[in-house]
Amino acid sequence: MTRKTNSRIAGFTFLFYIAVGISSMIVSRGATAGEGVAAKLASMAQHANAVHVNLVLTLLEAFSAIVLAVTLYALTRDEDPDLAMLGMSCRLVEGVIGATAVQSSLGLLWLATAPQAQAPNPATGQGIGAFLFWGQGGATLPAIFFAVGSTLFSWLFLRGRMIPVWLAWLGVLASVLLVVTLPLQLADIPVTGLIWLPAAVFEITFAFWLLIKGAAPPARSRPA
Repeated sequence: MTRKTNSRIAGFTFLFYIAVGISSMIVSRGATAGEGVAAKLASMAQHANAVHVNLVLTLLEAFSAIVLAVTLYALTRDEDPDLAMLGMSCRLVEGVIGATAVQSSLGLLWLATAPQAQAPNPATGQGIGAFLFWGQGGATLPAIFFAVGSTLFSWLFLRGRMIPVWLAWLGVLASVLLVVTLPLQLADIPVTGLIWLPAAVFEITFAFWLLIKGAAPPARSRPA
């Protein structure tokens, strides 16, 4: 595909990814409302259709990450193929880990709706449910791979002067902020959700830039 086509696909996918991600959070919160495992499972049983909708949204998020991995690699590989490949690998891992959340949600839905003859005893069900809800790190791990991949791609766009310098610097700084702070969550250190605000501003602005202007070739490959 041409640079123009990859730019347009990447720009659309950024916006699609954000819209689907917000929709997924809203649907998930409604379908798993309540405190504790028993309350959340009861809510899932009452909102089984919403859970199925969220499964589709989660899968769309995973595919969006994969599409971005490929298109951003195509746009940056001429600047540095090794760093571009590393960035693509990080975004691919992000998508794959995100897709595994579908299995966890299916397991929780089964716990919530399984016939009594097939369901585990209450104590076992509570343990399995607690593990699937909170024991796998949630969205932190794929977010870390997203942050590293975003940092690499933003740096390549900056180094190649393929987008405005101020926009590329915003992407680099916003992504580095996530790279530094997100691993703190694995150490059980609370992190405010405001750390995502710069990245959201960058991605939305970057998406519209790609749709309207596209990514220019690397500066060193342009005619003098």
